[in-house]
Amino acid sequence: MTTDATPPAATTAARSALAGMLPPDRLAVDAATLADYAHDDAEWADFSEPVAVVFAETVDDVVAVVRFAADSGLAVVPRGAGTGLSGGANASAGSIVLSLERMTRIVEVNRAERYAVVEAGVINDDLRRAVAADGLWYPPDPASYRISTIGGNAATNAGGICCVKYGVTRDYVLGLRVVLADGSVVDLGRRTAKGATGYDLTALLVGSEGTLGVIVEVTLKLIPLAGREERAVVGSFGSLEDAGRAVAAVADAGIVPSALELIDRTCIEAVDAWQHLGLPHGADTMLLAKVDEPGATGVEHADAISSLMHEAGALGVELGASPEEVDRLFLARRLAYPSLERLGPVLTEDVCVPRTAVPEMLARIQRAAADHDVVIANIAHAGDGNLHPLIIAPEGDDAAKARAKLAFDRIVDDCRELGGTVTGEHGVGLLKLPGARAELGDRVLDLHRAIKDALDPGHVLNPGKGF
Repeated sequence: MTTDATPPAATTAARSALAGMLPPDRLAVDAATLADYAHDDAEWADFSEPVAVVFAETVDDVVAVVRFAADSGLAVVPRGAGTGLSGGANASAGSIVLSLERMTRIVEVNRAERYAVVEAGVINDDLRRAVAADGLWYPPDPASYRISTIGGNAATNAGGICCVKYGVTRDYVLGLRVVLADGSVVDLGRRTAKGATGYDLTALLVGSEGTLGVIVEVTLKLIPLAGREERAVVGSFGSLEDAGRAVAAVADAGIVPSALELIDRTCIEAVDAWQHLGLPHGADTMLLAKVDEPGATGVEHADAISSLMHEAGALGVELGASPEEVDRLFLARRLAYPSLERLGPVLTEDVCVPRTAVPEMLARIQRAAADHDVVIANIAHAGDGNLHPLIIAPEGDDAAKARAKLAFDRIVDDCRELGGTVTGEHGVGLLKLPGARAELGDRVLDLHRAIKDALDPGHVLNPGKGF
């Protein structure tokens, strides 16, 4: 935590002013709440105690806070559920944390046109269950789908397990309602199947990490729920490299699975120690695939993936076709991150490389772990090259934490060397600023600054994040 702070008199004045414009239950200034909302899940990134936390319940609440901050020289840090892993929702000195978690209305589900309009605080899984009643499906499914918000997913352009086939959040955002830095409210995008009017400001705001506007409402494209039959194929491998070769083989075969996930020995043992699932402890790596084509095509694809896993050296392959079997086989992947958090503070990577570079990137991650004497667990959306090396440092071991940061930076450099990008879905936030700077280059950074200055000349919204 940084030590910078707003002068006490200014903090008192700001809190008093906010108390005068908001209902009492929407403003928190007590020490416990300020501490809880000072950072997201990226505790490794810097953060400061905020001036206040505001729990917006209406667009008018958001407008009032943004205008007050702009007039008072304060910053606004928008926040959803706080599940981010890059520090994008970490409070800065002199900031108001603006939580959208209470804005939970599903405004409209239009079955005929296949879209939903939801407030920013709607939980991803709640939306999925709500639209399923109309025979519709919202595909993006970040690992935190049971607790993360749609607004937060849009702000970071979140991905998930099924994005290898169905795409990420940006692919489903038709429109946004946004509060800009001057407190004005704009509607971006459309509700039609097609649209080409003006610049695509909707796509610009998706993934902007709260730096260009506060997303208060999202219009999302939906697809039919029917016609999918999930089958799971799970292979156990003796090495990360063998699993990586299986990933490359699936890509070479032209099969597009609805999920292709990887977890390594450290994850397997952590999950089983916690949940006792009977996972194969003799395996170094598990590769978890799903296909969802119906009928004979689905059977053919599942069998083909099974054969490719065997050819890549799998120690064993298990297939599951019923919903219960699919859920059982994928449960370890869902539980991997919280299982690892039980071992100590986790520094989470989010690099993305070309699919053909997955085996080499996994090998480089192993070398980084050995060279820097740190424990690195590997979770990956392997089907699209999005790898999540998780660097674990024992609580209170500052030397291990320093080594972990060196390994983190080396992995970013290796990713770029292999033609990758420094973040696939978690966003730049604070942790990836150096890598983003190197990847984007000076001229592109100038473009980012020009856009920021045009939309937020006072740098009120989430300053210092994203680029």
